[in-house]
Amino acid sequence: MDRRKFISGAATGAIAGTALATPALAQSNPKVSWRLQSSYPRSLTTIFGGAETLSKYVSDLTDGNFELKVFSGGEIVPGLQTIDGVINNTIQMGHTISAYKMGADPTWALGTGLPFGLNARQQNAWFYHGGGNELLDPFYEKNGLVAFPVGNSGCQMGGWWRKEVKTVEDLQGIKIRMSGLGGQILNRVGAVSQTLAPADIYPALERGTIDAAEWIGPYDDEKLGFVEVAPYYYYPGWWESGLAFHAFINLEEWNQLPKSYQEALRVASQAVNTDVLASYDALNPAALRRLIAAGAKLRPFSKEILDRCYDVAVEVYDEISADNATFKEISGSMLDFRKEENLWWQVAEYSMDTINISTSRK
Repeated sequence: MDRRKFISGAATGAIAGTALATPALAQSNPKVSWRLQSSYPRSLTTIFGGAETLSKYVSDLTDGNFELKVFSGGEIVPGLQTIDGVINNTIQMGHTISAYKMGADPTWALGTGLPFGLNARQQNAWFYHGGGNELLDPFYEKNGLVAFPVGNSGCQMGGWWRKEVKTVEDLQGIKIRMSGLGGQILNRVGAVSQTLAPADIYPALERGTIDAAEWIGPYDDEKLGFVEVAPYYYYPGWWESGLAFHAFINLEEWNQLPKSYQEALRVASQAVNTDVLASYDALNPAALRRLIAAGAKLRPFSKEILDRCYDVAVEVYDEISADNATFKEISGSMLDFRKEENLWWQVAEYSMDTINISTSRK
């Protein structure tokens, strides 16, 4: 065999092989551009920032080939209708809480969390290792969606009130901005809840159209200026002890993605889930100090109010579960998980937190 012809032929074959492989590689990493709308305004850098961080991570993981163009609430569809926008494929992806859609089915509230439910760490434990995602995924898929947790607020504050509320009697007729199951519970107790988008809360409080409003916690609440129109700042936000945000994806669009892009979304979502909670934990303490300096009057909900709301919450869950097998299954899983978690929590976590809080005051 002529050695020079053999080497020449081998080199030609290698080049030809490379030429054939390049289009295949490009095809497996196509340019994809999606519209991702958040339910929240850009000014809320913690929540809206989660959507921006998700977009960056996905772009980084795909060498810039998978682009998520981020829009704020209302830029494409109304903020509270973000999930519907994804289902209808007006937008390929939404960043919101599932509870905004619970008017269609109370089961939607469970992805966000149960009043008197899991704290943030317990919520994530349930999602990833307690069967939570496995229970929620078929429900989302039935509605044409894929969903991933993309952040948690931690335990929220109990909102801003124009006057003090010390007893259950004080809640009678109170008009409060509240969504989800928490709103149903307060309605049963005697208040009147309504859902408002973030931009509508301040003017409603200022005009007295509503008497109170819950949002999230010090850092976000400070940005919205509630201390100026409703000075009483209550805690804890028992209706959202570990509120979870989600990224909702149109199922048909998801199925068209390369597997590597699907995995990029999955991994990026879990990273953002951790980052958003860490951001709140880092930013809330200083914001609370600033709010108190600005005139916020910090108040705990009375035991009477908390006990009454808890009892009503149990009644509401039982009533919904009697007619809704999916709600019963998923909420039952969450509540069973809470029992086990709390057994552990009181041994180590709660004990250590109590010690650290008491010693830090010395």
